[in-house]
Amino acid sequence: MAATNEQVTGHAFLKALYRDGYYPDHLVDRGRDILLRLCERLEAERPDGLDALYALTRAATEEFNALQDAFWEADSDIETVAREEIAEDFHFVARAYGFEDADVEELIATRDW
Repeated sequence: MAATNEQVTGHAFLKALYRDGYYPDHLVDRGRDILLRLCERLEAERPDGLDALYALTRAATEEFNALQDAFWEADSDIETVAREEIAEDFHFVARAYGFEDADVEELIATRDW
């Protein structure tokens, strides 16, 4: 099921990473897909509070953790620019689904990057 939230469908996820040749597009695509799957889960499961939201975002963060090795193999990295961009998009997603009070560090608390 594709996300239907209009804010999400009109958003260019990880835009700064696509603009920078240091980040391989095929890996950025995988990151974008992680964020879109998160949106789909939010629409399907409709978390009723921050704890439920954080459980979903942390699972998505674990997917980004697993993607780190692929970046290294491509002579790239989830470093400062990428970390900030990913964190901003997690925060965007939380706000798009009505979680204005979500803490960005809590959203990605399980990150290894």
